Amino acid sequence: MLNDTLNKFTAVGCDTFGIIEGIRGGKRFITGCMSICGGKDEVLDGTCSGGGCCQTAIPKGLMYLNLTVGSYNNHTFVEDFNPCSSAFIVEQEGYKFSVYSLKNLENINKLPVALDWTIGNQTCEMVMNSSNYYACQNNTKCVGDDTLFSGYRCSCLDGFQGNPYLPGIGCEDIDECQNENLNTCMVKRLCKNISGGFSCSCPDGFTGDGKGENGCVPIRRRIRDHNQLFYARILAGIAILIAALVLFFTWLRFFIKRKRLRQEKEKFFRDNGGLMLQARLIKQQGGSANIAKIFTVKDLENATDNFNENRIIGQGGFGTFYKGFLADNRVVAIKKSKLVDHTQIDQFINEVIVLSQINHRNVVKLIGCCLETQVPLLVYEFINNGTLCEHSIMNKIKASALSWNMRLRIAAETAEALSYLHSAASPPVIHRDVKSVNILLDDRYTAKVSDFGASRLVPIDQTELSTVVQGTLGYLDLEYLQTSQLTEKSDVYSYGVVLVEILTGKKALCHERSERDRNLANHFLYSLKENQLSKILEDGIVNETSLAEIKEVAMLAKRCLNVKGEDRPTMKEVAAELDGLRLTKKHSWLTTNPTEEVELETLLEVPLERHEYVNGDIKTVVYDSIVKHLIVPVTKGR
Repeated sequence: MLNDTLNKFTAVGCDTFGIIEGIRGGKRFITGCMSICGGKDEVLDGTCSGGGCCQTAIPKGLMYLNLTVGSYNNHTFVEDFNPCSSAFIVEQEGYKFSVYSLKNLENINKLPVALDWTIGNQTCEMVMNSSNYYACQNNTKCVGDDTLFSGYRCSCLDGFQGNPYLPGIGCEDIDECQNENLNTCMVKRLCKNISGGFSCSCPDGFTGDGKGENGCVPIRRRIRDHNQLFYARILAGIAILIAALVLFFTWLRFFIKRKRLRQEKEKFFRDNGGLMLQARLIKQQGGSANIAKIFTVKDLENATDNFNENRIIGQGGFGTFYKGFLADNRVVAIKKSKLVDHTQIDQFINEVIVLSQINHRNVVKLIGCCLETQVPLLVYEFINNGTLCEHSIMNKIKASALSWNMRLRIAAETAEALSYLHSAASPPVIHRDVKSVNILLDDRYTAKVSDFGASRLVPIDQTELSTVVQGTLGYLDLEYLQTSQLTEKSDVYSYGVVLVEILTGKKALCHERSERDRNLANHFLYSLKENQLSKILEDGIVNETSLAEIKEVAMLAKRCLNVKGEDRPTMKEVAAELDGLRLTKKHSWLTTNPTEEVELETLLEVPLERHEYVNGDIKTVVYDSIVKHLIVPVTKGR
């Protein structure tokens, strides 16, 4: 494997970007660098700092790597002196950049690369505990890094040299006394070689370890004079007093620091609306059991091992998520936001209250918050099976296991959650950042809408809000982007992009596609217009179901992606249409004879129910659109 300290990933060119990706510790790793310059006068000979040449380090343990090199403007403006780009891994001392490399990178196939190596596929611990032949011989030690790669190597112990693998011999002792560079005795002749090292002695009348220029000092006579003994006791008393004062001031400093920390927590608590939230919670204590809990920062530090980087489970535009374990053994996801607007604390507290009372099976539950830090921490239930993006786009193996029925169910559950937020929550909630990364899946692949960091509550008497535009490129509603008027139809547009991702398995925004097809929504609408839908569908789902059924979902996505919000359906209509499609598919036996009439009583014998949420309480009702969704397929033979 590549040596991470001696090698560098290098890209050469004045209109160039280079990307290196590979596998590290079983996980995907990607990095790169860019180099831009407008003319030869901007190129710096002998250095790779971005002007014609850039370099970046590679991580330890990188395997199965792939290099990509590209140009931003196809060398249009620099072609006369730099017609091409290059990217390669090279030993740092083995390559020196010059302006001539821009025209012709000579001997690119002969550039040196430093490699690391190991023996076998066992760790040091496994080898040392094994009765088999042990490669490391006498006076050696086994070295390895079990965290990134298997295998081991042998090296000589300190004070020994030679071949650590030579059977029966191994490494031999170095005679430091005969080597002027290693013999550091003050008196060279008083050096004595010992196994693995050496010792030094001092001449008569001197004491010390004998090493270095001051290794031997004259022996002092004992203090016999009573006056000297008296002074020594005084000095000892002074030393004890100084030590006591140092301990006292250390304790005082700790006490003051602890008091300031407590005052800082109280200030953050007040600034973040803690007193307001407490008052609201006390007022609603008897009204609902589903209210937010206020955690202390100590609670969440204990839950996340002091926010250890190993506990990070996700990072987004609005914050970082940590996996945590509460004192009652509940597993939670703790969001550490990047910033907070203190001018809208009332809005934040209101959102915490409202979101904590949302009790929908397809919405990630907000458990509580911590207000003792500069930026509030939010505590959500933990969903253990990753995101829809991982299962449908990022991981092709997982995507192949996601059947059409599962995709259709996930789409319907997501629509139901957004419909609930728009229509049933009080006040209504606009998510504002609907995307496949924010749709989590549990171990049964049930969809859970998450991350309400950008969400806004809609006052009952309003249908739209004027806000600063926030969201994710590729999912962002174009009408909202132009007018800054946020409505529930903005979520409908973003949901339409997610629906297209489910159908195609492609990213919402991908710079590797052509400029026309870079935006997935545009690519999808163009393919639909040109009757080329089948060319961009996920391969697996085409073989599972009829193209007519897929096209029905595609047409629903098209309606969601209308430029004008008023032309888009509501999320309630989207959820109803997807539920109807699923019910039609589930009860496809009704279409075996299109001319045969089916009695309504026969249809009602099918145990169809749905859960409806009213003010946080669940009640079960018969699915009220059964006639619409089951009789139409029979009469039309769809």
